[in-house]
Amino acid sequence: MAEPRTADEVAARAPRAADLADLDAAISDCFACPRLVAWREDVAAVRRAAFRDQEYWGRPVPGFGAADARIAILGLAPAAHGGNRTGRIFTGDRSGDVLFAALHRAGLANQPTSVAADDGLTLRDIRIFSAVRCAPPENKPTPAERDTCAPWLHREVELIRPTLRVVVALGAFAWAAWWPVLSQVYGVRPPSPRPAFGHGANWSGGTAAPELLGCYHVSQQNTFTGRLTPAMLDEVFARAKHLAAVD
Repeated sequence: MAEPRTADEVAARAPRAADLADLDAAISDCFACPRLVAWREDVAAVRRAAFRDQEYWGRPVPGFGAADARIAILGLAPAAHGGNRTGRIFTGDRSGDVLFAALHRAGLANQPTSVAADDGLTLRDIRIFSAVRCAPPENKPTPAERDTCAPWLHREVELIRPTLRVVVALGAFAWAAWWPVLSQVYGVRPPSPRPAFGHGANWSGGTAAPELLGCYHVSQQNTFTGRLTPAMLDEVFARAKHLAAVD
């Protein structure tokens, strides 16, 4: 099947993904956003000096984790020299170091590090994906890029919907990206006005949709300054496990 190269082609291809493996393969072959395609490929060609001997993934980064996840982590987009290099979300960068250490402490990951796609990492009861699947310049996707990528997110949530109970939104961008999922996947009208994002913010979908938890993004800007601490992350994942009835 031809690679999606327009927003309309993404919107047509995503709903046809039969399972997560099919969806992941389709995402990895997406070329629908010219600016993002140019950026991800340029980064992969130029490379950071520390990784100059490595072959970069340089493509959209699919989700990662359990197919029967009860908890989902929704991020913004892959990092230029993290997921865009390794091919796995939050893998090979400082943000991932913080995130997976917290997941390991929470008993949701079998190891505290995520350095490469073949490093043996497995997740329990959790799946991780992002609102935009390509690394964007300055970590800032445009609204049009977000909307073009949205059908991938909607289909991924649809595929794990039978077990999904809690979504942890990392940052305000991910928090905002969740509201269209409510209407597209769950048939639930998003609240108006939208609840404000904040660390520890909580919106309940009742029995109709997953709980939504807000968490500051695990960016270096937040973790190096102490705006987000390991204890704060531990509290979020303890809350998520409680709401999702994960032991």
